[in-house]
This record gives sequence, structure tokens and C-alpha cells, in this order.
Amino acid sequence: MLTIIVPGIDLYDEANAVFTTAEGFVLDLEHSLVSLSKWESIYEKPFLSSETKTDEEVFAYIKAMCITTNIPPEVFSRFSKENMEQINKYIDAKMSATWFNEEKPQKKTQEIITAELIYYWMVSYNIPIEFQHWHLNRLFTLIKIFNVKNSPPKKMNRSEILARNRELNAQRKATIGTAG
Repeated sequence: MLTIIVPGIDLYDEANAVFTTAEGFVLDLEHSLVSLSKWESIYEKPFLSSETKTDEEVFAYIKAMCITTNIPPEVFSRFSKENMEQINKYIDAKMSATWFNEEKPQKKTQEIITAELIYYWMVSYNIPIEFQHWHLNRLFTLIKIFNVKNSPPKKMNRSEILARNRELNAQRKATIGTAG
């Protein structure tokens, strides 16, 4: 979850010739499968596509991310540059210590990823529905772990086996401190 503070602003009421202050507002945001699903139900297109989003679509996604209730509509027009940077950094965050040893770059799939497809993956791997509130990148990492662990081990060819054995032998020699 990300908590941001939208700054307050000074307003001038011309009718009464009075300055007023709109207070800052605290927003709690969650980049999750739930947020993605809300956005896709409004726009009826995949959010995770490479298609450029309009400002309206971006702010609609931020609204879908909001956990905070009863937000005055003008709060979204007061976002600072720092607020947007915080949100983008949060969305792009890995949110996991897990890493994958990918020797060869994987082919990009042509499959369009939508909220329903992600729910399908969750159901097929028996991932509890509560995980729909996890940060989306963390959920993707978990799904990828299931995919890797459920895949048959990759067969190595002769040259790969020999290279691995040379590497293991070099590590053992270094650990023991011997030349052979």
C-alpha cells in the first residue's frame, strides 16, 4: 500500500472577497488485481497493454487504486509532480526479493493479459483469492514461481553439462584452496 499526501491549496472566493484554504488530503493507494479489474470494467480494454493511456485513463486508474473512501473530486486535480512520481515508483516497484535465473531471454508472448486471465492463473494454481490485494508485481512473481516449479526440468545438452561441471569444480577448488 502507498500513502500519499495531496497538498492543500489557497483559494480565493471572489463573491465574498475571502481567501480560504483547502487542506491537504491523505490517500491510501493499492496497485493490485482489484484495482486493475475495476479499471478494466470501466474501459473494457486491457490495462497492461502497451497502448498509451490518456490522462483521463491514468487518473481513472489512480481512482481505482484508492482504498481511501469519500474523496472529494477536486483532490485529484491537486496532485503534485511528486505525488505522480511516488505513484509511478510504487507501480513499477518489484515488491519481492525473488529473482529468476534466466539464461536465455524469454520470448514475448502475444497473449493479452487481462484481470480475468490473472484470476484464471490464481484459480489454476490454487492461489487464495485474498492475494488479489497484493501488489500486482508481487502477485506476478508468485504466479511465475508456480509456473517455474510446475514445469519439467530443462534438459541440458552435453556442452552445458560440461560447462556446469567446470564451474562447479572451479568453485570447489577455490573453496578448498587447492590447484587440482
